[in-house]
Amino acid sequence: MGFTLSGFGFVAFASILMFHGFCYSSSEQAPNFKFLREATSARPVSYYDYIIIGGGTAGCPLAATLSENARVLLLERGGSPYRIPNITDLAAFGRALSDLSPSSPAQQFISEDGVINARARVLGGGSTINAGFYSRAESEFIDAMGWDTETVRKSYEWVEKMVAFEPEVKKWQSAVRDGLVEIGIGPYNGFSYDHVIGTKIGGTIFDHDGHRHTAADLLKYANPNRLNVLLHASVHRILFKHKGMTRPKAHGVVFRDAMGRKHKAYLKAHGQNEVILSAGALGSPQLLMLSGIGPWSHLRALNLSLVLNNPLVGHGMSDNPMNAIFVPSPLPVEVSLIQVVGITSFGSYIEASCGENFSENSDDSIPFKGGFILEKIKGPLSRGHLLLKSNNPNDNPSVKFNYFNEPEDLQRCVDGLKVIESVIESKAFSEYRYRFLSLPNLLNLTAKAKLNLLPKHANLSISLEQFCKDTVMTIWHYHGGCEVGKVVDSEFRVLGVDSLRIVDGSTFSDSPGTNPQATVMMFGRYMGLKILQQRLPKG
Repeated sequence: MGFTLSGFGFVAFASILMFHGFCYSSSEQAPNFKFLREATSARPVSYYDYIIIGGGTAGCPLAATLSENARVLLLERGGSPYRIPNITDLAAFGRALSDLSPSSPAQQFISEDGVINARARVLGGGSTINAGFYSRAESEFIDAMGWDTETVRKSYEWVEKMVAFEPEVKKWQSAVRDGLVEIGIGPYNGFSYDHVIGTKIGGTIFDHDGHRHTAADLLKYANPNRLNVLLHASVHRILFKHKGMTRPKAHGVVFRDAMGRKHKAYLKAHGQNEVILSAGALGSPQLLMLSGIGPWSHLRALNLSLVLNNPLVGHGMSDNPMNAIFVPSPLPVEVSLIQVVGITSFGSYIEASCGENFSENSDDSIPFKGGFILEKIKGPLSRGHLLLKSNNPNDNPSVKFNYFNEPEDLQRCVDGLKVIESVIESKAFSEYRYRFLSLPNLLNLTAKAKLNLLPKHANLSISLEQFCKDTVMTIWHYHGGCEVGKVVDSEFRVLGVDSLRIVDGSTFSDSPGTNPQATVMMFGRYMGLKILQQRLPKG
């Protein structure tokens, strides 16, 4: 009996499942947002209290919150996530990531490291195309950011009332859970949104009918009379005032609609009004540079107008590397995305997902069922950089993450893989593996898949270090590029200019918790509350 992963590429593997033969209907009711419209309908010139660039995981909760007491414009370069089964249905998970068309909600890019990746291009951002796992940040992350813990708690709960659910854990996921506990990744903490050492069941943004709930759903909290959301609105640059100013002051944006027509939106005359970047870890540093804030030598080379020299824009880019082992199963397995996580004390997170027919295009006649057990390292410590490739905001920038550049990152990967091997060998997981497939067999089987564009070494089972390097993938948790203390201050205001703030994961030096989406959504709500507090008259 033999297995092969020939014809099984990155998207199918890293997307975890394509869920062939497993179907839900896309019957959920899309919200009737009267403030949601195409940018082609926008006026040539308009005025607002806040202009938010990016309707993603942070931008949507931020816009909803600010609309409680201000006029808000939210500009999203993609379309609506609603009534699109490839986004809304659990059954179709992975199809958006494999869609390479110009209208895809996932814009693929390949880092200079040779790792295939994607950035969201849709209202709701990464929460519309990810695997849906929902878990809060560790307390150390909250403390390091200097956030008020009570407001953080309330902001998480505000998000969770709308988009978070407890998953139904079935047999294969239960075997992974029990295997983790058996080998000492304890204690078992049950179902919890909190980040605690041990093994737990986390939350999900898929409800019990298999429908995805995204950051866009948080717009249900908005005041519909004070919010305007424009779709397919591609921001080309932020506008700055210089005359009579001690330093540059953001006062508007230029954006183009789907027909290529130019529009301008300006801030109303009020001292507290702001332009807020929420375009994500690629989009925010990219737009800062396109607007003239960044390393001057690089901006001059692209003939961009210069506003402020900050060579740290685009630096500190990080992506948490993911490595996985595929385990074919002799028994039928349920279809599930990530539900269980083992949070180790040494900085590796163990997660798992399973399904049927992984090798649909393989010439192997054996039906391929099983699952991936994967590890993601915390941090990471390795850092890279981002640079522009062109003056077009719709083009991907050049980004290098320098995976495993720091030895501690590589050691965490090796230690995480050893945990996965122990789970596979555990009594709890024994029913879901073929005994004739040894651990070296499984490592080499996995390594044969087309996971990235890196050169491969023979017999990777000999060296877990080389396995980590050769089979590295993204888990789409990249961050940095506009870090606190380097590009923004502790209130996330851009250093050296006025009326410009950044609220998204580009300001993070580390990825929060096992999955950042819960914290990024919370961050949007949290900063909306803080900004509104600053807006209120003192006393």
